[in-house]
Amino acid sequence: MIWVVTQSLLMAGIAVSWLFQPRPHGLAPHAVGWVLIGIGLALAVGTRLALGKSFTVLPQPRARSELVTTGPFRLVRNPMYLGLILVFAGASLNRSWIGLGLTGALAVLWACKARVEERYLAAQFPEYVEYSARVRYRLVPFVY
Repeated sequence: MIWVVTQSLLMAGIAVSWLFQPRPHGLAPHAVGWVLIGIGLALAVGTRLALGKSFTVLPQPRARSELVTTGPFRLVRNPMYLGLILVFAGASLNRSWIGLGLTGALAVLWACKARVEERYLAAQFPEYVEYSARVRYRLVPFVY
């Protein structure tokens, strides 16, 4: 539960920063921001659809969850986090440099949460070990 509370507080902090900090200037951050938002939303929605009834905000999988290895899960093991990080980063480029920094903190939190989730997944799904060997990256393809 601490994971969900902490990520909720960080996301609220990012949103608040969008309201109270002057907008960054220049077309480049604005354009890149919208591209990141679009890619992030597509990835987050695709991940949510792929998860179906297995979706949860908690690190522990639901009792009747299934291991999902299709769709965005072919690229990384935690694509929802990547999608949301891209959305927050893109929106922060358009609205708030402080929000961009908080997005970095959120990314670190989700990288840690993903490690915890993977322990639960490996315990519940024996095939998770083979899946994680096949899909090597946790959050960012070819990076981490």
